Amino acid sequence: MTIARVDRPRRAGAVSEASGTGGTGSLPLRRRQRRRSRLTALAFVTPLLAYLAAFYVYPLYRNLDLSLRDYTVRSFVSGDAPFSGWDNFQKVLDDPTFGPAMRHTMLFTFVSITFQYAIGLALAVFFNRHFRLAPTLRALFLIPWLLPLIVSASSWSWMLNSESGVVNYFLHFVGVDPVGWLTSPDWALTSVIIANIWIGIPFNLVILYSGLQNIPGELYEAASLDGASTWQQFRRITFPLLRPVSAITLLLGLVYTLKVFDLIWIMTKGGPGDASSTLATWSYQLGFGSLLPKFGPGAAVGNILILIALVFGLLYIRVQSGQRRQET
Repeated sequence: MTIARVDRPRRAGAVSEASGTGGTGSLPLRRRQRRRSRLTALAFVTPLLAYLAAFYVYPLYRNLDLSLRDYTVRSFVSGDAPFSGWDNFQKVLDDPTFGPAMRHTMLFTFVSITFQYAIGLALAVFFNRHFRLAPTLRALFLIPWLLPLIVSASSWSWMLNSESGVVNYFLHFVGVDPVGWLTSPDWALTSVIIANIWIGIPFNLVILYSGLQNIPGELYEAASLDGASTWQQFRRITFPLLRPVSAITLLLGLVYTLKVFDLIWIMTKGGPGDASSTLATWSYQLGFGSLLPKFGPGAAVGNILILIALVFGLLYIRVQSGQRRQET
């Protein structure tokens, strides 16, 4: 009689060890794969980190170092400026130019972004009607945004010239006396604000128009059936649903407008006197505007401006994170 042999099943671990595809044999392979993935990710991130360190971190460090030391032209070259602590900041705060420069900066910023947003929103709603010439006109409104700032500022300087400017020519044509747009202390700041509003309208138009595209058209159809007027539709539908996009647009515009320098410098150089001086132009004047530059106070003014922009930048990040939480 033959007795059949029944083989006992082998353990899964034994099979894995024998095949080399599981158990402890696969752990070194997995570790190598994870290490390779990390190295690949680090290789992609390293150029960005190097760029940020070279063009953001180091300049910010150098600007902070300038504001905390008593630099002269000689010590700026030799690098042996004595440490002065917060003396440069105290000099800036005690300077009689600080108050007007801060007021002009705030006035320039808030008036600019208010009109840029209002006009940009009106144009976005207008172009949202999708009439035949809407794409062409919308593209034409982008021209101020596409032009280099030096071209825009030079054009406005020519148009607002007191003697040969086209604006005063039209004023004379309608019987109004010429205005010293760039030479009068009463009009210099107004002139640069007008130019900055013109430059910033396309940015608001593009962002707000994109936000309007995300509002469902069925809401307007239902409101029309209920007898809502155009103004009621805007107040009850458009403006509330556009609020997250509006907040981001205003905050981005505010951070950008705070640091506007080239437009003001080309048009008025902060003058006449200090009539159109802002923190940005004053910082440049202190650091590079004379034969005996004041590097420390100039850097201190720049750091104050950076701090103000940082506050609004953090506010922008908080608004953006809140918007993401609402979407999720």
